[in-house]
Amino acid sequence: MIMHPANRILSMAGLRLIKASPSKVPGAFLSNYKKNLERLKKEPGAFNVLEQMYYDAGDHPENYIDYECIFTSKHINKIKPNNILDIGSYRHFLIGLLSYYPVTSIDVRERLPLSDNETVVTCDAKKLAIPDNSFDIVTSLCAIEHFGLGRYGDEFDVNADKKAISEMIRVIKPGGYFIFTTTITNAPPSIVFNAHRIYSHDMIKKFCSNLILIEEIAFSHNINDFCAINKATSEPYIWDVYCGCWRKPI
Repeated sequence: MIMHPANRILSMAGLRLIKASPSKVPGAFLSNYKKNLERLKKEPGAFNVLEQMYYDAGDHPENYIDYECIFTSKHINKIKPNNILDIGSYRHFLIGLLSYYPVTSIDVRERLPLSDNETVVTCDAKKLAIPDNSFDIVTSLCAIEHFGLGRYGDEFDVNADKKAISEMIRVIKPGGYFIFTTTITNAPPSIVFNAHRIYSHDMIKKFCSNLILIEEIAFSHNINDFCAINKATSEPYIWDVYCGCWRKPI
C-alpha cells in the first residue's frame, strides 16, 4: 500500500491523518450515525449523550514502531534470556517486556521503576555503570541516533552514539545478543540537529564490526512494511528504520 505523502511524514512521529470530515465519511456510515444518535438521545439510560463523530474504519493503523517491536520481540522469544538491559526503547514496549523478564533500564533522566521487575540505572549511555559481560541481551530501539545531541538534556558529544554502542557491546555476555533499531538511508548520512542522526548501512555495519550478524532488515515508510536494506529510502532528509540482531562472539 502506497502512503499519502502527508501520512508518510506524519508516520515518522507515530501519527496519521484520519478522514473525519462529513464530506469524506461514507453516506451509509453517516446515515447510521445520525439514526443511532437519535436513538441514544431518546433512550440514554444512565448516560448523558454528547456528540463527537469519529470514522476510523478501513486499514488498521500501523507505523514503524509496530515493526521495530515485532522484530525485537521475535528474537527475544527465540533467545529466552535470563536478563535484559534496555537503553532508551519505547516505554510501552518496555512495559510489555517487564511482564516476562527482569529488565535493567538506563535513562539519562532520573525516574522510578515501572514495576518490581525493573531496575533503573540513571547514567549516560556512553559510560555505563555496569560491569563487563553482564547481560544476555541489550536492546535499544530508536535511541542511538539521539545520543549526544542535547535533545534529552544530555551533554553535546558528536561521538556519543559510537561510545554508547561500544559500551552496550562491552556489557553483553559472550554469546549474548545486541538487538537495536535506528534510522537508515541509502542517501548520504545526515545529522538533523538536534533531532537525530540518519545513518548509512556502512556506518551501522562498522558499529557492529566485532559482532556476528543474525538478522537485519529495514522498515520502509514508503510501503509501510519490511524491505531489504538496499530498498530503504534514498531521498534526502527522509529516513527508514534499520532493525538488526547481532551476537557477541564466545
